[in-house]
Amino acid sequence: MAVSPFDELRQDDWDAMVATHITGLLNGIGAALPLFRQQRSGHFVNVASTAAYVVKSPQSVYAATKTAVKVLTEGLRQESGPDLRVTLVSPGFTNTEGVGKGASPETAAAMARQRDEIAIPPSAIASAIGFAIEQPIGVDISEVVVRPTVQA
Repeated sequence: MAVSPFDELRQDDWDAMVATHITGLLNGIGAALPLFRQQRSGHFVNVASTAAYVVKSPQSVYAATKTAVKVLTEGLRQESGPDLRVTLVSPGFTNTEGVGKGASPETAAAMARQRDEIAIPPSAIASAIGFAIEQPIGVDISEVVVRPTVQA
């Protein structure tokens, strides 16, 4: 999550986000889908972000990759058929070690301050994923957005 303003031209960071969030997701789908089809069951749980819904500077590239995750997940859901489940989980500000990592010192400090003030614990995201997975066969939780109550 090496967020930065466009003017910093951190193209290596942009490439890394695309490789992780988009190419990585597609590789995961490519690895699991044939097995899921063969066994006639499976559950994809993909993680986007609230950045896929609200773009805030300097997170434009990050938001774009997470929006791609949202779109790819919806397309997969539409193609999955009756045997597979597909869930998108979009966390809001979550207390993880990645907050601010790779950003400029000023941006990293601001993000760390905000994390310390409002971030939810990772266990909240794990609970949302557990909720989706625990549903009975034939029930698909298509999308869950989990964020701190104070997050705009």
